[in-house]
Formats: sequence, C-alpha cells, structure tokens
Amino acid sequence: SMPDASRVRAALAKCDFVVVSDVTRTDTTRCADVLLPAAGWGEKDGTVTNSERRISRQRPFLPPPGEARADWRIVCDVAARMGFGEAFAFRAPAEIFREHAALSAFENGGERLFDLGGFADLTDEDYSTFAPRLWPTSDRGEHQTRLFGDGRFPTPDGRARFVAVRQEATAFS
Repeated sequence: SMPDASRVRAALAKCDFVVVSDVTRTDTTRCADVLLPAAGWGEKDGTVTNSERRISRQRPFLPPPGEARADWRIVCDVAARMGFGEAFAFRAPAEIFREHAALSAFENGGERLFDLGGFADLTDEDYSTFAPRLWPTSDRGEHQTRLFGDGRFPTPDGRARFVAVRQEATAFS
C-alpha cells in the first residue's frame, strides 16, 4: 500500500525481526516473522478520536473471526509474555480508557491542552453509554469551548508557533 513498495520491502528485509498485526494477508504480512491476527474495525470495542478531536465509543457489530483479537488484547498478551503482565493486566477497554484519561492529566497544570482527566473515574456504565464529545473537557467531562476558537494558542503571547524542519534521512531514503 506504500507508494514505493519495493523500498518498503527492502527496508523490512534489513530488520532482524518483523512483527505484523493485521486483519488480512498483505504484502507486509509476507515479511513478518510473527503475524498477530487483529480484529477489524467492526469487531472492536473501545474509543476512537477523529481529527476534530471528537472521542466516540466504538462498539462491535461482529465477533472477531478465528484467533483475531483486539489490538489492546494483543498488546496486553505480548506484554505478559515479555514479563510485564502486571503493568498490562487490563480486563476491558474501559480500564484502558480510564488510565489514558488519568495519564493525560498527570503533571498537567493546564500546560497541555490534551487533558481527559475528567474521565479518569468514569464508571463502566458511564463508559458503556459514553456519548461523543470533543476535548478539551472540564473536570466533570463536559465539553468546553472550541479549541483555538478565540484565536489564542497555549503560548506565553497567545500566538501560534510554527517551526520549519528539514526531514532527516530514513531507512527509505
């Protein structure tokens, strides 16, 4: 699916070990040393955030086929096999969302706009009925004003900062 598939294959061939998680066989899965069967979008339970910053609950409408599993379950299982099971002992997407929300607020005294701390104590029931909403949110998880709607940015003078960067060479260069 990349514009120059031969360069991608060459870069993957240089890797000592390639792990791929996908829903179907692809050019990339042919390069995998380990293939982890992922659930498709209609088989997943969790949240998604779009480019508008709207967080929505995603509910499955099909069970995953065969050995396919949700991405979060794959990560937790791999972590457990690597000896980090205690840190990844999640039983459900709601637990992961609560941790994600709490971490977004960690040591954030209003310095970062991304702060979902108002959802850190969300009950399983509230998570189950979670209605789409934009972040940032208030401490109660209520939507606040539109981000940058006032023309101000989170900088000392309220102006946006643009930084010109030069792309560094990569394995694909």
